Amino acid sequence: MYRTHTCGELRLSDTGKKVRLAGWVQRIRKFGKMTFVDLRDRYGITQLVFAEAINQRLDQHPLNREYVIQAEGRVVERSNKNPHLPTGDIELLVEQFEVLNEAKTPPFTIEEETDGGDDLRMKYRFLDLRRPPLQRNLWLRYQVARAVREYLDEQGFMDIETPFLIKSTPEGARDFVVPSRMNPHQFYALPQSPQTFKQLLMVSGFDRYYQIVRCFRDEDLRADRQPEFTQIDCEMSFVEQEDVLHIFEGMMRHVFRRVKGIDLPNPFPRMSWEEAMWNYGNDKPDLRFEMLLQNLKVRHKLYCEALHQTGFGVLDQAETVMAIVVPGAATYTRKQVDELTEWVKRPQIGMQGLLYVRCLADGSLKSSADKYFTPDRLAQLQQFCQAHPGDLILILAGKEDKTRKAAAELRLEMGNRLGLRSKEEFKPLWVIDFPLFEYSEEESLPGSVGRWVARHHPFTAPKPEHIAQMVENSPLILPGTDYQDHPYAKIKANAYDMVINGQEIGGGSIRIYQRDLQEKMFTALGLSAEEARQKFGFLLGAFEYGAPPHGGIAFGFDRLCAILGGSDTIRDFIAFPKNNAGRDVMLDAPSPLDEAQLKELHICLRKDQHEN
Repeated sequence: MYRTHTCGELRLSDTGKKVRLAGWVQRIRKFGKMTFVDLRDRYGITQLVFAEAINQRLDQHPLNREYVIQAEGRVVERSNKNPHLPTGDIELLVEQFEVLNEAKTPPFTIEEETDGGDDLRMKYRFLDLRRPPLQRNLWLRYQVARAVREYLDEQGFMDIETPFLIKSTPEGARDFVVPSRMNPHQFYALPQSPQTFKQLLMVSGFDRYYQIVRCFRDEDLRADRQPEFTQIDCEMSFVEQEDVLHIFEGMMRHVFRRVKGIDLPNPFPRMSWEEAMWNYGNDKPDLRFEMLLQNLKVRHKLYCEALHQTGFGVLDQAETVMAIVVPGAATYTRKQVDELTEWVKRPQIGMQGLLYVRCLADGSLKSSADKYFTPDRLAQLQQFCQAHPGDLILILAGKEDKTRKAAAELRLEMGNRLGLRSKEEFKPLWVIDFPLFEYSEEESLPGSVGRWVARHHPFTAPKPEHIAQMVENSPLILPGTDYQDHPYAKIKANAYDMVINGQEIGGGSIRIYQRDLQEKMFTALGLSAEEARQKFGFLLGAFEYGAPPHGGIAFGFDRLCAILGGSDTIRDFIAFPKNNAGRDVMLDAPSPLDEAQLKELHICLRKDQHEN
């Protein structure tokens, strides 16, 4: 037996026991004829004491950091207790020890705070995972998964696996494809989600399904995105939207209570997509602070008369003008405001500049555009924005989509700068009543200007009251007409997103379950009858055999863990993540295949023109 206890287990009540520990050497401290060693495993740290007799052996065979050792001895009370360690009241007086495996000096310190950079730690991920912060993160991930399974099992859900090697179908992102050796020149795709399979399970009569499942999307990466990620994937039969919302906000309350000891509100607040876009500039509002957007002019429609014919071209010619009232920030210096101006000019934000109005404590108003704003206009603007003395009004102007997105990002940035986005506070809500379609002008259908694309995915049902609106109208957008006036622009989806602290952690919908309506949806998205049959014939066929009404939701499991762990990145909650280039630098993957493998797969690589 290598160990009788773990390194985080022993307490004062164990004093006098003879025990055996095993783990990694964290630190070594020599004091004359005695040596103290901190021994670590994933459960904690125990201090070992090598007294004079055994210390001589240690001198002959010195230890080093990350050596794997076994130590046997008696538990004694420490004279200098460490209140920061659960085991800090005791130590192990070593009677004998054995080096189980030596170790090279690691390329970075394996401590709470390390001196290793991201690239180095990713390369030696197996060492980075020894660090307590990452071990706590993976323990939290396990706890979240356990809590989810507990709740869904109590609610009668079955965990059913679905295939990883499937047919490539359009779902929004690029597929990862896998060549088939047994079927030359044909390919599988890795699933972006189990969407069609869970709908087929509903047709099969499994009325409550779930998986904590791996999904794959070939898309550009960032801190909260990986090419392979994990979803909590769920589907239910014979439900309406209200049933789904009730079940899954219950799941989220259960998870937060079990993992963090936090009670989320019951019920969660709800907000329409239009309200979210109007007041927050995006469809995932952060409710930890107010600072709502002020819509001064939208699509050339004037809401604030202070902007009427100002003579300032930036405002007069702008399609949209929006403002944010930052409480208590009127004391911002010119340098601070200039810094914000440069911030909104960054390529990620894309604005040309920023105007401001200081509402000073004495009641006076000072603007960066005083040349164009009379005192009456400034007072009118202050009143419209409901700004108080001491507040700072920030104004952005430009095209609607860009300006609204920039204003949303500026609001979040000011929330960060003012310390209003605590990671210890959790504000959930449901966003509902999304548009069913989005307009894309990059591509179009014959006889149409632009085309419609699904905001969620092509299996999302319209609101029941909007089905006729979709069925009875053509999706074509005629030249010379505004897409916003088209009947499809007003169709609402029977869809919902769960948002926590400004991050979407789950999204779903009531699904289409009738073949004729699903075919109409495919037509609206520009798929011919032949394309629909080729890509989704299996699903359309299944709908002819008594498909029940059904709906579901999928949660971003990695993102949920990161929120619970107070982190902005999901990488630290995934054991072996990829970097921003989609590479596993530890395994050096992806990597080339040799000619024999390529030949067996019937693949011939094309030499690009830029290669020699």
